[in-house]
Amino acid sequence: MNTSAASTPGLAGPALARLIDHTLLKPEATPAQIEQLCAEARTHGFAAVCLNPTHVRLAVRLLRGSGVAVCTVVGFPLGADLPQAKAFEAAEVVRLGATEVDMVLNIGALKAGDHALVLRDVRAVVRAARAGGALVKVILETCLLTDDEKRAACRLVQQARAAFVKTSTGFSTAGATVADVALLRATVGPKMGVKAAGGIRSWADAQAMVQAGATRLGTSAGVALLRGAPAADAY
Repeated sequence: MNTSAASTPGLAGPALARLIDHTLLKPEATPAQIEQLCAEARTHGFAAVCLNPTHVRLAVRLLRGSGVAVCTVVGFPLGADLPQAKAFEAAEVVRLGATEVDMVLNIGALKAGDHALVLRDVRAVVRAARAGGALVKVILETCLLTDDEKRAACRLVQQARAAFVKTSTGFSTAGATVADVALLRATVGPKMGVKAAGGIRSWADAQAMVQAGATRLGTSAGVALLRGAPAADAY
């Protein structure tokens, strides 16, 4: 698992592919579309596919032996579920074979200053996932937070021992920004993972996020990003 800040001056196709969580979280996603997502992930060597819990079993079967991780979401997209419900869902998807869990933290609790609830919420999911050998990325929904709230969330996520902080669900008012990625990286330090997600549509977007400190990129445009990437020998 690569969670340290990237330092390469540019991203060629293969290096970029290894940072991408190839994502399909639309509610209308069909099994046929998940099959296509997984086939693309195999072909291009993406880090993971990211999909809704109902598709985990199918993705695990399709990606077995590929080296592509199966990532799914918990408490998605609002984050206002009970901690025990999130923990139960995390345990179930890990039992089905997911090895990465992207959870949405309790945004309202964070904004109300109820840090004890936020910590309990994240910690419950981390414990449930780690019991099955899975890692957790925590979605902050940065577009809804002040900078001070983003920093507080990062510290709570670190205290709960999650593997990554993540900017966005892609379902709220805005997605990742370079400024937010840089703020998260500055807060969590060099060792923790930072995932940028939401609105990453081009190689230039991806490059900017990585330069700001992202070590994963959540996007539904992974194949298009690779088409726009320079050749490996350009660097």
